[in-house]
Amino acid sequence: MTKSDTLHFKLIFGLILMMVFASCASRRPPVKTNAAAAKIADAMSNLKSKQLYRFITDWTGVKYKLGGLDKGGVDCSGFALLLEKDIYSIGLPRRSRDQAETIREKNIDQLKEGDLIFFSFGGREVDHVGVYLNNNYFVHSSTTRGVVVDDLTLPTYQKAMVKAGSFKN
Repeated sequence: MTKSDTLHFKLIFGLILMMVFASCASRRPPVKTNAAAAKIADAMSNLKSKQLYRFITDWTGVKYKLGGLDKGGVDCSGFALLLEKDIYSIGLPRRSRDQAETIREKNIDQLKEGDLIFFSFGGREVDHVGVYLNNNYFVHSSTTRGVVVDDLTLPTYQKAMVKAGSFKN
């Protein structure tokens, strides 16, 4: 095993441990099982962009903070803004509602790595955003768990998803 393989293994193992032991509060998705953690690790290992992989592993576990834009705390739209800027050189508006206006809509089965997914947990207005990875997984800043990778097929997200797509050029 090369040094790079060892580092890759340690990063994936660390991510699995974080996902398994992440605590949740209200509106909590089902507890992560070893199988769920393995699927998250698989989604991470299948990322095309190694820069995206490093970005996510670097931010995983950072707590949620409304209006936050740094490792001391970040909200969902701030996380999407930073990720899109650092990885894809895309400038997004600050609020998720405004970010939703910048995309070309796609069906869920057409999403590609880096596409944005918008949710409405509080009614009709967009109030949450995440970034699509692959195989129905996405990364976002959860109000209860901070920056995490989650399964888009969970009923919580399926009910709340309102639109998804790629940035309009």
